[in-house]
Amino acid sequence: MKRSEINRGYKEAAAFLKVSGWHLPPEPRWDLTDFSLGDFRRYGLTCINLAEEPEYCEKLMYAKRGQETPAHAHKLKKEDIICRTGALALRVWECSPEEKPTGSFDLKVNGVVRSVESGSEIVLNAGERITLVPGVYHAFWAESEECIIGEVSTANDDLNDNFFVDPNIGRFSEIEEDEPALVRLVSE
Repeated sequence: MKRSEINRGYKEAAAFLKVSGWHLPPEPRWDLTDFSLGDFRRYGLTCINLAEEPEYCEKLMYAKRGQETPAHAHKLKKEDIICRTGALALRVWECSPEEKPTGSFDLKVNGVVRSVESGSEIVLNAGERITLVPGVYHAFWAESEECIIGEVSTANDDLNDNFFVDPNIGRFSEIEEDEPALVRLVSE
């Protein structure tokens, strides 16, 4: 991923957070990734780590229409994904999509347990949330032009607890330095 692309993504996210009324802590920890796929406009996500404690984590994420976070699961992390601004779509599977899961399973949506079909799409509007337990595979993307996404979770370990369906995916992108950095990333 080129540094110029990271800088552009950072500026877009920061501007949208500002106009949306989000105030960040004095030294937020930024993370922009193309999941090592080389196409940030298609497979990209901007994360801001707000709290990283041994017991819990809180993030804000920003995505534009057309950006997808690829299908993955966590072995340990339980997370609430909250649509804060805009609309967010998720596709959820009870197990890896490669196993071609069928049937339904239970998930909490807005605090209420409901039965969902494996592989189905759920759209969250601003204020709505979904609780994802370890082992539930999920992919997500902005349904609106821009979307702010919240995540509150148990301890976060991006290096060891992200299991992507596509083996070519890397959680952190290698950076090609084509201009000076505007922000230091979590991975640096």
